[in-house]
Amino acid sequence: MRLRLSILGSTGSIGRQTLEVVDAHADRFEVVALAARRESALLASQVARYRPRLVVVAEPTEQRAVSAPTVMSGPEGLVAAATLTEADIVVIALAGQAGVRPTLAAAAAGKCIALANKESVVCAGELLMRTASEHGATIRPIDSEHSALWQLLHIPHRREELDRVIITASGGPFRTTPLERLEAVTPAEALAHPTWRMGPKITIDSATLMNKGLEIIEAHWLFDLPFELIDVVIHPQSILHAIVSFRDGSTLAHAAYPDMRVPIQYALLYPERPPGLVLPLDLATISKLEFFAPDPARFPALELAREVGRAGSTYPTVLSASDEVAVQAFLEGRIRFTDIVPLVRRVVEQHRPLGAPLTLDAILEADQWARCVTEEEIARLAVHR
Repeated sequence: MRLRLSILGSTGSIGRQTLEVVDAHADRFEVVALAARRESALLASQVARYRPRLVVVAEPTEQRAVSAPTVMSGPEGLVAAATLTEADIVVIALAGQAGVRPTLAAAAAGKCIALANKESVVCAGELLMRTASEHGATIRPIDSEHSALWQLLHIPHRREELDRVIITASGGPFRTTPLERLEAVTPAEALAHPTWRMGPKITIDSATLMNKGLEIIEAHWLFDLPFELIDVVIHPQSILHAIVSFRDGSTLAHAAYPDMRVPIQYALLYPERPPGLVLPLDLATISKLEFFAPDPARFPALELAREVGRAGSTYPTVLSASDEVAVQAFLEGRIRFTDIVPLVRRVVEQHRPLGAPLTLDAILEADQWARCVTEEEIARLAVHR
């Protein structure tokens, strides 16, 4: 039988690459649901090609350009796609806070979740892991670093034998740019990632290394790792994606070309490893592999994310939401690149959580609060310039 997929975020970067994997293994998959943020020619072409039973448009327009047995809209539609009875695997490739509710719903429905939405783990990790455990859901990370950790940590070991768990970062386009020039970098320069093909938000996060800060929080929840065990190393070639060191002096690493179709295929077909769209590494053609410690002055987002992760509660939600607004403001030319992380820190420092226990309502309220306060901080910056 073919695996039946529900893909939330089908028109985004991860969604499109997921469908490339589906096409490469057409005999293995059936697409039963597609969900996207808005209607587009791309979504219409995907619906015509894969003929899903359910199509969801999160932000509907007056005119309907897609046709399917069932067409839904809004958050309720996303939840319906995430919990569709016929779906064997639910791919959550939605960007931002929109992915939290459907991911939690999929976990409550006991689904196998191929997860590429950071916010679901960063903001709701405590809720998500508890819900998944209570309802028998499984989470297969699609993010390259967490997919690599997933594979490395499957190797038999005792937790006390771990010395360090390392996720790598390319360092983005400004790894060697003089610090004094960062203030003047443009959105176009920041979007020119040297190794990965990603959407604009995560590409900017890769330039500030906020993405690695969020990934530290994700690794904590996905693999039940203490924060002090998780490290980040700059690796410009993006060949090694995660490294695990043991106390006996052994170190294991996961290596692959920087192509998201590798972790996507592994998540969909686990534990199988059939030939895919990406060739195995040819080590003879790789001239060098470099590794550097992150410079705290250049990448302050890392320490901010660690502080927020340790604080827990709704602090990670505020970090995530504020960063999303700040990144968009930078892309629109309203703030400078070097404003992003200090601005987010100011918002985080103003936050006062409502207290335990962590609930979805508390997460959503903190998210809205953070967005409003971030916009206020952006307006203050504009006044003072």
